[in-house]
Amino acid sequence: MSEVGDRQGMRTEVEYEVPAPRGPALAEPEPELPPEAPVGDPLIIGLPAFVVGSIALGLVQINFAPIAAAGAAIPIILTATALFLFVSTIWAARLAQNAVAAVLGVFGMFWLSYVAVVVGLGHAWWAVLPTGVARTVEVFLISWIVVLGLLAVGTLRLPSAYSAIIVLAVVALVLLLIATIQASTGLTKTAGWFVLIFAAIGAYAWVSSLQTATGGKALPLGRPLMK
Repeated sequence: MSEVGDRQGMRTEVEYEVPAPRGPALAEPEPELPPEAPVGDPLIIGLPAFVVGSIALGLVQINFAPIAAAGAAIPIILTATALFLFVSTIWAARLAQNAVAAVLGVFGMFWLSYVAVVVGLGHAWWAVLPTGVARTVEVFLISWIVVLGLLAVGTLRLPSAYSAIIVLAVVALVLLLIATIQASTGLTKTAGWFVLIFAAIGAYAWVSSLQTATGGKALPLGRPLMK
């Protein structure tokens, strides 16, 4: 009887054995790594676009160009400055560099609206009578003083060189506003020199970007004014 029981137990164990899988074991697929984030520096295009328009405007404001060539800066500002500031804005936005995109985009809007005001008033596109030209320019200047002032406050965590550009731009617009109200050519020239100063700072920042892009060390741009 014990032998019969042992045989039944062996049969039971054999019946419940799971056969081993044949062939090589299947390897688990490796998890896919996320794609690397794109790299780049939109300022490599945005800064020269900003600088060339600023130089052109500054030269007009200091009366380097005669009255007969008062619109000498417009072709540069429209085709180089405004256009490529928007190009670099899109580039910065695609890289999620939101602060850089904001600065470039705001200045792109400023330059494009400047062209619209100057060319539009010169060709009477906006149905503004001659007596309303000065007030139209004042509206333009006041609006951009407010916007650029807010931009300066909101970007104090950027290197101080960029904050200086924005602050000097606000100062230049304030001087132009006073010059428009008082019909002062002297203040207009002073504003032009401020424009050339922030153009020089922008050129310095551009050289820093070029140094970095070519494998060199960035130039010191100053500590942020706010941590």
